[in-house]
Amino acid sequence: MIHLLVSIKQVPDTTNIRIDPETGSMIRKGVPAILNPYDAHAVASAAEWKKKLSGKLTVITMGPPAAEEALQECIEMGADRAVLISDRAFAGSDTLATSYVLAEAIRKIDEDDHVDLVFFGKQAIDGDTAQVGPGAAIRLGLPLVTYAVDIQEINEEEGYATIVRKTESGKEIIKTTLPAALTAEKSIAEIPYAALPDLITSLKYKPEVWSAQEPVAYDAAQIGLGGSPTMVAKSGTPEAHEPAETISVEEKGLADTVETALEKMLSNTTVAALLEDQK
Repeated sequence: MIHLLVSIKQVPDTTNIRIDPETGSMIRKGVPAILNPYDAHAVASAAEWKKKLSGKLTVITMGPPAAEEALQECIEMGADRAVLISDRAFAGSDTLATSYVLAEAIRKIDEDDHVDLVFFGKQAIDGDTAQVGPGAAIRLGLPLVTYAVDIQEINEEEGYATIVRKTESGKEIIKTTLPAALTAEKSIAEIPYAALPDLITSLKYKPEVWSAQEPVAYDAAQIGLGGSPTMVAKSGTPEAHEPAETISVEEKGLADTVETALEKMLSNTTVAALLEDQK
Protein backbone atom coordinates (compact mmCIF):
# COMPACT_ATOMS: atom_id res chain seq x y z
CA MET A 1 0.00 0.00 0.00
CA ILE A 2 1.38 3.40 -1.02
CA HIS A 3 2.27 5.63 1.93
CA LEU A 4 2.36 9.39 1.36
CA LEU A 5 3.57 11.91 3.93
CA VAL A 6 3.17 15.68 4.01
CA SER A 7 5.14 18.04 6.26
CA ILE A 8 3.09 21.15 7.03
CA LYS A 9 3.45 24.32 9.07
CA GLN A 10 1.02 26.57 10.91
CA VAL A 11 1.91 30.20 10.15
CA PRO A 12 0.63 33.64 11.14
CA ASP A 13 -1.80 35.16 8.67
CA THR A 14 0.54 37.49 6.76
CA THR A 15 -2.28 39.94 6.08
CA ASN A 16 -2.16 40.77 9.80
CA ILE A 17 1.59 40.81 10.44
CA ARG A 18 2.94 43.62 12.61
CA ILE A 19 6.54 44.32 13.58
CA ASP A 20 7.58 45.58 17.02
CA PRO A 21 9.50 48.82 16.27
CA GLU A 22 11.74 48.38 19.31
CA THR A 23 12.71 44.72 19.05
CA GLY A 24 12.24 44.28 15.29
CA SER A 25 10.47 40.96 15.93
CA MET A 26 7.09 39.80 14.71
CA ILE A 27 4.15 40.52 17.01
CA ARG A 28 2.28 37.20 17.17
CA LYS A 29 -0.17 38.08 19.92
CA GLY A 30 -3.63 38.55 18.49
CA VAL A 31 -2.56 37.42 15.01
CA PRO A 32 -4.63 34.49 13.67
CA ALA A 33 -2.75 31.35 12.63
CA ILE A 34 -3.49 29.46 9.43
CA LEU A 35 -2.29 26.38 7.58
CA ASN A 36 0.53 27.50 5.29
CA PRO A 37 -1.14 27.84 1.84
CA TYR A 38 1.56 25.96 -0.10
CA ASP A 39 1.31 23.12 2.40
CA ALA A 40 -2.48 23.04 2.05
CA HIS A 41 -2.15 22.44 -1.70
CA ALA A 42 0.48 19.76 -1.05
CA VAL A 43 -1.98 17.98 1.28
CA ALA A 44 -4.71 18.28 -1.37
CA SER A 45 -2.44 16.63 -3.95
CA ALA A 46 -1.39 13.87 -1.58
CA ALA A 47 -5.03 13.23 -0.64
CA GLU A 48 -5.95 12.90 -4.34
CA TRP A 49 -3.25 10.29 -4.92
CA LYS A 50 -4.10 8.48 -1.70
CA LYS A 51 -7.63 7.96 -3.07
CA LYS A 52 -6.43 7.02 -6.56
CA LEU A 53 -4.03 4.40 -5.24
CA SER A 54 -6.04 3.29 -2.18
CA GLY A 55 -3.10 4.28 0.00
CA LYS A 56 -2.63 6.12 3.26
CA LEU A 57 -1.61 9.66 4.15
CA THR A 58 0.34 10.89 7.16
CA VAL A 59 0.79 14.57 8.04
CA ILE A 60 3.40 15.97 10.43
CA THR A 61 4.33 19.38 11.79
CA MET A 62 6.72 20.90 14.30
CA GLY A 63 5.15 23.65 16.35
CA PRO A 64 3.37 24.72 19.54
CA PRO A 65 0.28 22.90 20.86
CA ALA A 66 -1.95 25.31 18.89
CA ALA A 67 -0.65 23.74 15.65
CA GLU A 68 -3.06 20.89 16.39
CA GLU A 69 -5.69 22.97 14.55
CA ALA A 70 -3.66 22.89 11.32
CA LEU A 71 -3.31 19.12 11.60
CA GLN A 72 -7.05 18.73 12.14
CA GLU A 73 -7.57 20.71 8.94
CA CYS A 74 -5.39 18.17 7.14
CA ILE A 75 -7.46 15.30 8.57
CA GLU A 76 -10.51 17.14 7.19
CA MET A 77 -8.83 17.11 3.77
CA GLY A 78 -8.31 13.35 3.88
CA ALA A 79 -5.20 12.58 5.95
CA ASP A 80 -5.32 9.38 8.02
CA ARG A 81 -2.71 10.16 10.66
CA ALA A 82 -1.28 13.37 12.14
CA VAL A 83 1.82 13.87 14.27
CA LEU A 84 2.57 17.05 16.24
CA ILE A 85 6.24 17.44 17.19
CA SER A 86 6.06 19.87 20.08
CA ASP A 87 8.52 20.68 22.84
CA ARG A 88 9.90 23.90 24.35
CA ALA A 89 13.34 22.56 23.44
CA PHE A 90 12.53 23.25 19.78
CA ALA A 91 11.82 26.96 20.37
CA GLY A 92 13.94 29.28 18.22
CA SER A 93 14.86 26.63 15.66
CA ASP A 94 15.98 28.04 12.31
CA THR A 95 15.61 26.22 9.00
CA LEU A 96 18.68 24.06 9.65
CA ALA A 97 17.40 22.86 13.01
CA THR A 98 13.84 22.48 11.72
CA SER A 99 14.93 20.34 8.77
CA TYR A 100 16.85 18.12 11.21
CA VAL A 101 13.80 17.65 13.46
CA LEU A 102 11.47 16.88 10.57
CA ALA A 103 13.94 14.54 8.86
CA GLU A 104 14.39 12.49 12.02
CA ALA A 105 10.62 12.29 12.53
CA ILE A 106 10.12 11.13 8.93
CA ARG A 107 12.92 8.60 9.37
CA LYS A 108 11.16 7.19 12.45
CA ILE A 109 7.79 6.98 10.69
CA ASP A 110 9.46 5.30 7.71
CA GLU A 111 11.08 2.69 9.96
CA ASP A 112 7.66 1.65 11.23
CA ASP A 113 5.71 2.11 8.00
CA HIS A 114 7.67 2.67 4.78
CA VAL A 115 7.08 6.12 3.22
CA ASP A 116 7.07 6.32 -0.58
CA LEU A 117 6.71 10.03 -1.31
CA VAL A 118 7.25 13.04 0.98
CA PHE A 119 5.51 16.33 0.19
CA PHE A 120 6.51 19.81 1.37
CA GLY A 121 4.99 23.14 0.43
CA LYS A 122 7.33 25.22 -1.73
CA GLN A 123 7.89 27.62 1.17
CA ALA A 124 6.26 28.98 4.31
CA ILE A 125 4.71 32.41 3.91
CA ASP A 126 6.13 33.69 7.21
CA GLY A 127 9.81 33.02 6.43
CA ASP A 128 9.80 32.60 2.63
CA THR A 129 13.13 30.74 2.73
CA ALA A 130 12.09 27.58 0.81
CA GLN A 131 14.90 25.79 2.69
CA VAL A 132 13.19 23.30 5.01
CA GLY A 133 11.88 20.87 2.38
CA PRO A 134 15.19 20.57 0.51
CA GLY A 135 17.10 20.46 3.82
CA ALA A 136 15.04 17.55 5.13
CA ALA A 137 15.26 15.70 1.79
CA ILE A 138 19.05 15.97 1.77
CA ARG A 139 19.27 14.66 5.34
CA LEU A 140 17.09 11.71 4.35
CA GLY A 141 19.08 11.04 1.17
CA LEU A 142 15.98 11.33 -1.01
CA PRO A 143 15.88 12.50 -4.63
CA LEU A 144 14.12 15.88 -4.65
CA VAL A 145 11.86 17.57 -7.19
CA THR A 146 11.31 21.26 -6.39
CA TYR A 147 8.54 23.61 -7.58
CA ALA A 148 6.25 20.69 -8.49
CA VAL A 149 3.10 21.78 -10.33
CA ASP A 150 1.69 18.37 -11.25
CA ILE A 151 2.14 14.67 -10.55
CA GLN A 152 1.49 12.65 -13.69
CA GLU A 153 2.08 9.20 -12.25
CA ILE A 154 3.03 7.36 -9.08
CA ASN A 155 3.95 3.75 -9.84
CA GLU A 156 4.47 1.85 -6.62
CA GLU A 157 5.09 -1.52 -8.29
CA GLU A 158 7.92 -0.24 -10.48
CA GLY A 159 9.11 2.28 -7.91
CA TYR A 160 8.95 5.62 -9.71
CA ALA A 161 6.96 8.85 -9.97
CA THR A 162 6.63 11.28 -12.87
CA ILE A 163 6.44 14.89 -11.72
CA VAL A 164 6.13 18.17 -13.61
CA ARG A 165 8.12 21.07 -12.14
CA LYS A 166 8.12 24.77 -12.94
CA THR A 167 11.33 26.42 -14.15
CA GLU A 168 12.25 29.99 -15.06
CA SER A 169 11.86 29.19 -18.74
CA GLY A 170 8.93 26.76 -18.69
CA LYS A 171 8.34 23.28 -17.29
CA GLU A 172 10.32 20.07 -16.88
CA ILE A 173 9.00 16.51 -16.61
CA ILE A 174 11.04 14.53 -14.09
CA LYS A 175 10.91 10.77 -13.62
CA THR A 176 12.32 9.92 -10.21
CA THR A 177 12.81 6.72 -8.29
CA LEU A 178 10.85 6.16 -5.08
CA PRO A 179 11.10 6.96 -2.25
CA ALA A 180 11.43 10.63 -3.14
CA ALA A 181 10.49 14.12 -1.96
CA LEU A 182 8.96 17.15 -3.64
CA THR A 183 8.17 20.77 -2.85
CA ALA A 184 4.78 21.86 -4.15
CA GLU A 185 3.49 24.97 -5.86
CA LYS A 186 -0.14 25.96 -5.25
CA SER A 187 -1.09 24.79 -8.74
CA ILE A 188 -0.29 21.16 -7.88
CA ALA A 189 -3.90 20.62 -6.73
CA GLU A 190 -7.06 22.51 -5.88
CA ILE A 191 -8.15 22.45 -2.25
CA PRO A 192 -11.46 20.53 -2.19
CA TYR A 193 -14.51 21.00 -0.04
CA ALA A 194 -14.35 18.54 2.82
CA ALA A 195 -16.56 15.48 2.73
CA LEU A 196 -18.92 15.32 5.70
CA PRO A 197 -17.36 12.13 7.17
CA ASP A 198 -13.86 13.72 7.00
CA LEU A 199 -15.18 16.90 8.63
CA ILE A 200 -16.72 14.96 11.51
CA THR A 201 -13.54 12.89 11.91
CA SER A 202 -11.35 16.01 12.02
CA LEU A 203 -13.41 17.62 14.79
CA LYS A 204 -12.87 14.59 17.02
CA TYR A 205 -9.30 13.81 15.97
CA LYS A 206 -6.39 14.29 18.39
CA PRO A 207 -2.91 14.17 16.81
CA GLU A 208 -0.08 12.12 18.24
CA VAL A 209 2.25 14.42 20.19
CA TRP A 210 5.99 13.75 20.06
CA SER A 211 8.50 15.41 22.37
CA ALA A 212 12.21 16.10 22.00
CA GLN A 213 12.92 12.76 23.70
CA GLU A 214 10.16 10.36 22.61
CA PRO A 215 9.80 8.51 20.29
CA VAL A 216 12.86 10.19 18.73
CA ALA A 217 15.78 11.17 20.95
CA TYR A 218 16.91 14.40 19.31
CA ASP A 219 20.46 15.69 19.66
CA ALA A 220 20.07 18.77 21.88
CA ALA A 221 22.98 20.45 20.07
CA GLN A 222 21.03 20.43 16.80
CA ILE A 223 17.69 21.86 17.92
CA GLY A 224 16.36 25.14 19.28
CA LEU A 225 18.47 28.28 19.49
CA GLY A 226 21.60 26.29 20.29
CA GLY A 227 21.32 24.33 17.05
CA SER A 228 20.47 27.36 14.93
CA PRO A 229 23.44 29.24 13.44
CA THR A 230 21.18 31.77 11.66
CA MET A 231 21.23 35.21 13.26
CA VAL A 232 18.64 37.89 12.39
CA ALA A 233 20.42 41.20 12.92
CA LYS A 234 17.42 43.38 12.16
CA SER A 235 13.93 43.22 10.76
CA GLY A 236 11.24 45.77 10.16
CA THR A 237 8.62 47.19 7.85
CA PRO A 238 9.91 48.96 4.74
CA GLU A 239 9.10 52.64 4.35
CA ALA A 240 6.16 53.47 2.13
CA HIS A 241 7.16 55.12 -1.15
CA GLU A 242 5.33 57.79 -3.06
CA PRO A 243 3.25 56.34 -5.92
CA ALA A 244 4.85 56.51 -9.35
CA GLU A 245 3.74 59.09 -11.88
CA THR A 246 1.32 57.79 -14.50
CA ILE A 247 1.57 59.00 -18.09
CA SER A 248 -1.61 58.37 -20.06
CA VAL A 249 -1.44 57.61 -23.79
CA GLU A 250 -5.10 58.54 -24.07
CA GLU A 251 -4.43 62.03 -22.68
CA LYS A 252 -1.09 62.84 -24.34
CA GLY A 253 -1.06 60.67 -27.42
CA LEU A 254 1.49 57.95 -28.20
CA ALA A 255 4.32 60.16 -29.52
CA ASP A 256 4.18 62.64 -26.61
CA THR A 257 3.90 59.81 -24.08
CA VAL A 258 7.02 58.08 -25.41
CA GLU A 259 8.94 61.37 -25.55
CA THR A 260 7.95 62.28 -21.97
CA ALA A 261 8.86 58.82 -20.70
CA LEU A 262 12.29 58.98 -22.35
CA GLU A 263 12.97 62.44 -20.93
CA LYS A 264 12.14 61.26 -17.42
CA MET A 265 14.25 58.12 -17.81
CA LEU A 266 17.28 60.07 -19.04
CA SER A 267 16.91 62.56 -16.20
CA ASN A 268 17.31 59.71 -13.75
CA THR A 269 21.03 59.45 -12.98
CA THR A 270 20.90 55.69 -12.35
CA VAL A 271 19.18 54.95 -15.66
CA ALA A 272 21.46 57.37 -17.51
CA ALA A 273 24.53 55.65 -16.08
CA LEU A 274 23.25 52.22 -17.15
CA LEU A 275 22.60 53.45 -20.66
CA GLU A 276 26.07 54.99 -20.81
CA ASP A 277 27.60 51.65 -19.78
CA GLN A 278 25.80 49.95 -22.66
CA LYS A 279 27.51 52.17 -25.25
